[in-house]
Amino acid sequence: MRIAVVTGASSGIGREFVMQLGYFYRRLDEIWVIARRKERLERLKEESRVPLRIFSGDLMKKPVYKEYHRALRELCPDVRMLVNAAGFGKSGTFADIAEEGRKIQTDIVDLNCRALTRMTQMTLPYMGRGSRVINLASAAAFCPQPGFAVYAASKAYVLSFSRAVGAELKYHGISVTAVCPGPVNTEFFDISGPLRSPLKKMAMARPSRVVHKALKDSRKRKSLSVYGAAMKAAHIGTKLLPHSLILQAEELMTQ
Repeated sequence: MRIAVVTGASSGIGREFVMQLGYFYRRLDEIWVIARRKERLERLKEESRVPLRIFSGDLMKKPVYKEYHRALRELCPDVRMLVNAAGFGKSGTFADIAEEGRKIQTDIVDLNCRALTRMTQMTLPYMGRGSRVINLASAAAFCPQPGFAVYAASKAYVLSFSRAVGAELKYHGISVTAVCPGPVNTEFFDISGPLRSPLKKMAMARPSRVVHKALKDSRKRKSLSVYGAAMKAAHIGTKLLPHSLILQAEELMTQ
Protein backbone atom coordinates (compact mmCIF):
# COMPACT_ATOMS: atom_id res chain seq x y z
CA MET A 1 0.00 0.00 0.00
CA ARG A 2 1.48 3.33 -1.11
CA ILE A 3 0.43 6.22 1.11
CA ALA A 4 1.16 9.82 2.07
CA VAL A 5 0.66 11.15 5.60
CA VAL A 6 -0.42 14.73 6.35
CA THR A 7 -0.77 16.30 9.80
CA GLY A 8 -2.77 19.46 10.36
CA ALA A 9 -4.93 18.36 7.43
CA SER A 10 -8.23 19.93 8.51
CA SER A 11 -7.39 23.46 7.34
CA GLY A 12 -4.89 25.81 5.74
CA ILE A 13 -1.66 24.51 4.28
CA GLY A 14 -2.20 20.95 5.51
CA ARG A 15 -5.57 20.74 3.78
CA GLU A 16 -4.06 22.15 0.59
CA PHE A 17 -1.39 19.44 0.61
CA VAL A 18 -4.12 16.79 0.70
CA MET A 19 -5.86 18.42 -2.26
CA GLN A 20 -2.68 18.57 -4.35
CA LEU A 21 -0.97 15.30 -3.41
CA GLY A 22 -3.16 13.26 -5.72
CA TYR A 23 -1.70 15.16 -8.68
CA PHE A 24 1.87 14.87 -7.37
CA TYR A 25 1.63 11.11 -6.76
CA ARG A 26 -0.59 9.44 -9.36
CA ARG A 27 -0.38 5.98 -7.75
CA LEU A 28 -1.21 6.69 -4.12
CA ASP A 29 -3.60 4.20 -2.55
CA GLU A 30 -4.47 6.40 0.45
CA ILE A 31 -3.62 9.61 2.22
CA TRP A 32 -3.59 9.29 6.00
CA VAL A 33 -4.78 12.56 7.53
CA ILE A 34 -4.34 13.66 11.14
CA ALA A 35 -6.08 16.60 12.82
CA ARG A 36 -8.31 17.43 15.77
CA ARG A 37 -11.46 18.40 13.85
CA LYS A 38 -12.94 15.14 12.61
CA GLU A 39 -15.92 16.80 10.92
CA ARG A 40 -13.58 18.79 8.69
CA LEU A 41 -11.61 15.69 7.80
CA GLU A 42 -14.87 13.95 6.85
CA ARG A 43 -15.71 16.84 4.51
CA LEU A 44 -12.21 16.73 3.06
CA LYS A 45 -12.69 13.01 2.42
CA GLU A 46 -15.53 13.86 0.04
CA GLU A 47 -13.37 16.35 -1.90
CA SER A 48 -10.07 14.47 -2.14
CA ARG A 49 -9.27 12.60 -5.35
CA VAL A 50 -7.36 10.03 -3.22
CA PRO A 51 -9.09 7.91 -0.53
CA LEU A 52 -8.42 9.22 2.97
CA ARG A 53 -7.86 7.30 6.19
CA ILE A 54 -8.78 9.58 9.11
CA PHE A 55 -6.94 9.76 12.41
CA SER A 56 -8.77 12.33 14.47
CA GLY A 57 -6.97 13.54 17.56
CA ASP A 58 -4.71 16.06 19.24
CA LEU A 59 -1.01 15.65 18.46
CA MET A 60 -0.21 16.96 21.93
CA LYS A 61 -1.89 13.89 23.45
CA LYS A 62 -1.09 10.16 23.31
CA PRO A 63 -4.23 8.48 21.87
CA VAL A 64 -3.77 9.60 18.25
CA TYR A 65 -0.17 8.35 18.24
CA LYS A 66 -1.28 4.95 19.53
CA GLU A 67 -3.90 4.67 16.79
CA TYR A 68 -1.44 5.80 14.11
CA HIS A 69 1.31 3.47 15.32
CA ARG A 70 -1.10 0.52 15.42
CA ALA A 71 -2.11 1.18 11.80
CA LEU A 72 1.53 1.38 10.72
CA ARG A 73 2.35 -1.95 12.39
CA GLU A 74 -0.70 -3.76 11.06
CA LEU A 75 -0.65 -2.48 7.47
CA CYS A 76 3.10 -1.89 6.94
CA PRO A 77 2.46 0.80 4.29
CA ASP A 78 5.03 2.21 1.90
CA VAL A 79 5.04 5.84 3.04
CA ARG A 80 6.01 7.91 0.01
CA MET A 81 5.61 11.27 1.72
CA LEU A 82 5.19 12.63 5.24
CA VAL A 83 3.94 16.21 5.51
CA ASN A 84 4.27 17.70 8.99
CA ALA A 85 1.94 20.69 8.63
CA ALA A 86 0.38 20.87 12.11
CA GLY A 87 1.36 23.96 14.06
CA PHE A 88 0.26 27.27 15.52
CA GLY A 89 1.62 30.53 16.87
CA LYS A 90 0.65 33.42 19.11
CA SER A 91 1.73 37.02 18.62
CA GLY A 92 2.58 39.33 21.49
CA THR A 93 5.49 39.74 23.87
CA PHE A 94 6.64 36.71 25.80
CA ALA A 95 5.54 38.26 29.11
CA ASP A 96 2.10 39.31 27.83
CA ILE A 97 1.32 35.86 26.39
CA ALA A 98 2.46 34.27 29.66
CA GLU A 99 -0.17 36.34 31.48
CA GLU A 100 -2.88 35.08 29.11
CA GLY A 101 -2.17 31.46 29.96
CA ARG A 102 0.80 29.50 31.21
CA LYS A 103 0.43 26.69 28.66
CA ILE A 104 0.11 28.67 25.43
CA GLN A 105 3.81 29.00 24.74
CA THR A 106 4.78 25.50 25.85
CA ASP A 107 1.93 24.17 23.69
CA ILE A 108 3.50 25.96 20.70
CA VAL A 109 6.77 24.12 21.38
CA ASP A 110 4.98 20.82 21.95
CA LEU A 111 3.04 20.95 18.67
CA ASN A 112 5.54 22.69 16.40
CA CYS A 113 8.61 20.80 17.63
CA ARG A 114 7.84 17.71 19.69
CA ALA A 115 4.89 16.46 17.63
CA LEU A 116 6.78 16.98 14.36
CA THR A 117 9.78 15.10 15.75
CA ARG A 118 7.62 12.27 17.06
CA MET A 119 5.72 11.88 13.79
CA THR A 120 8.98 11.76 11.85
CA GLN A 121 10.47 9.21 14.23
CA MET A 122 7.41 6.93 14.04
CA THR A 123 7.02 7.16 10.26
CA LEU A 124 10.63 6.90 9.11
CA PRO A 125 10.90 3.08 9.45
CA TYR A 126 8.13 2.80 6.83
CA MET A 127 9.84 5.08 4.32
CA GLY A 128 12.20 3.83 1.63
CA ARG A 129 14.37 5.10 -1.18
CA GLY A 130 12.57 7.85 -3.06
CA SER A 131 10.37 8.85 -0.10
CA ARG A 132 10.08 12.46 0.97
CA VAL A 133 9.50 14.44 4.16
CA ILE A 134 8.08 17.96 4.03
CA ASN A 135 8.24 19.96 7.26
CA LEU A 136 6.38 23.24 7.61
CA ALA A 137 8.80 25.76 9.02
CA SER A 138 8.44 29.49 8.35
CA ALA A 139 10.37 32.53 7.19
CA ALA A 140 10.25 33.39 10.91
CA ALA A 141 12.91 30.68 11.30
CA PHE A 142 15.49 32.86 9.56
CA CYS A 143 15.82 35.39 12.38
CA PRO A 144 14.53 35.97 15.94
CA GLN A 145 11.11 37.67 15.97
CA PRO A 146 10.26 40.02 18.85
CA GLY A 147 6.53 39.79 19.41
CA PHE A 148 6.57 36.25 18.01
CA ALA A 149 9.48 34.87 20.02
CA VAL A 150 8.40 31.31 20.81
CA TYR A 151 6.83 30.66 17.41
CA ALA A 152 9.94 31.87 15.56
CA ALA A 153 12.20 29.83 17.84
CA SER A 154 10.06 26.72 17.27
CA LYS A 155 10.32 27.16 13.51
CA ALA A 156 14.08 27.66 13.76
CA TYR A 157 14.12 24.22 15.38
CA VAL A 158 12.09 22.79 12.49
CA LEU A 159 14.47 24.28 9.94
CA SER A 160 17.60 23.05 11.74
CA PHE A 161 16.09 19.62 12.37
CA SER A 162 15.04 19.28 8.73
CA ARG A 163 18.47 20.20 7.39
CA ALA A 164 20.30 17.84 9.73
CA VAL A 165 18.00 14.86 9.23
CA GLY A 166 17.97 15.53 5.50
CA ALA A 167 21.75 15.28 5.45
CA GLU A 168 21.58 12.01 7.40
CA LEU A 169 18.97 10.47 5.10
CA LYS A 170 20.47 11.65 1.82
CA TYR A 171 22.43 8.45 1.31
CA HIS A 172 19.33 6.38 2.01
CA GLY A 173 17.54 8.10 -0.86
CA ILE A 174 15.08 9.97 1.38
CA SER A 175 14.82 13.75 1.00
CA VAL A 176 13.69 16.31 3.59
CA THR A 177 12.39 19.73 2.56
CA ALA A 178 11.75 22.56 5.01
CA VAL A 179 9.04 24.91 3.73
CA CYS A 180 9.58 28.49 4.88
CA PRO A 181 6.74 30.73 3.72
CA GLY A 182 6.01 34.21 4.92
CA PRO A 183 2.42 35.10 5.87
CA VAL A 184 -0.11 32.76 4.24
CA ASN A 185 -3.81 33.50 3.96
CA THR A 186 -5.14 30.80 6.32
CA GLU A 187 -6.90 30.51 9.68
CA PHE A 188 -3.48 30.75 11.35
CA PHE A 189 -4.05 34.43 12.11
CA ASP A 190 -7.38 33.71 13.82
CA ILE A 191 -5.33 32.18 16.64
CA SER A 192 -2.06 34.06 16.42
CA GLY A 193 -3.64 37.49 16.12
CA PRO A 194 -3.75 39.83 13.10
CA LEU A 195 -0.68 40.99 11.21
CA ARG A 196 0.50 44.47 12.16
CA SER A 197 3.37 44.97 9.74
CA PRO A 198 2.28 46.58 6.43
CA LEU A 199 5.17 44.84 4.65
CA LYS A 200 4.06 41.42 5.88
CA LYS A 201 0.50 42.12 4.82
CA MET A 202 1.73 42.95 1.33
CA ALA A 203 3.65 39.65 1.21
CA MET A 204 0.58 37.54 2.11
CA ALA A 205 0.52 34.39 -0.07
CA ARG A 206 -2.17 31.96 -1.15
CA PRO A 207 -1.80 28.49 0.39
CA SER A 208 -2.29 26.79 -2.98
CA ARG A 209 0.78 28.52 -4.41
CA VAL A 210 2.94 27.84 -1.36
CA VAL A 211 2.04 24.14 -1.49
CA HIS A 212 2.52 23.89 -5.26
CA LYS A 213 6.04 25.28 -4.95
CA ALA A 214 6.78 23.08 -1.94
CA LEU A 215 5.83 19.94 -3.89
CA LYS A 216 7.91 21.05 -6.88
CA ASP A 217 10.91 21.74 -4.63
CA SER A 218 10.43 18.40 -2.89
CA ARG A 219 10.44 16.66 -6.29
CA LYS A 220 13.79 18.36 -6.98
CA ARG A 221 14.95 17.17 -3.54
CA LYS A 222 15.67 20.70 -2.39
CA SER A 223 16.32 21.11 1.32
CA LEU A 224 14.56 24.49 1.43
CA SER A 225 11.40 25.85 -0.20
CA VAL A 226 10.77 29.59 0.00
CA TYR A 227 7.81 31.06 -1.87
CA GLY A 228 7.80 34.61 -3.23
CA ALA A 229 10.38 37.27 -4.02
CA ALA A 230 9.87 39.10 -0.71
CA MET A 231 10.60 36.02 1.41
CA LYS A 232 13.56 35.04 -0.78
CA ALA A 233 14.99 38.54 -0.25
CA ALA A 234 14.35 38.23 3.50
CA HIS A 235 16.20 34.91 3.54
CA ILE A 236 19.22 36.43 1.82
CA GLY A 237 19.07 39.49 4.07
CA THR A 238 19.14 37.44 7.26
CA LYS A 239 22.28 35.68 6.03
CA LEU A 240 24.09 38.90 5.07
CA LEU A 241 23.06 41.31 7.84
CA PRO A 242 23.70 41.03 11.59
CA HIS A 243 20.56 39.92 13.40
CA SER A 244 20.94 42.82 15.81
CA LEU A 245 20.51 45.25 12.91
CA ILE A 246 17.46 43.38 11.61
CA LEU A 247 15.89 43.42 15.08
CA GLN A 248 16.37 47.19 15.27
CA ALA A 249 14.71 47.63 11.87
CA GLU A 250 11.76 45.44 12.93
CA GLU A 251 11.33 47.55 16.06
CA LEU A 252 11.18 50.75 14.01
CA MET A 253 8.59 49.29 11.61
CA THR A 254 6.23 48.27 14.43
CA GLN A 255 6.35 51.59 16.26
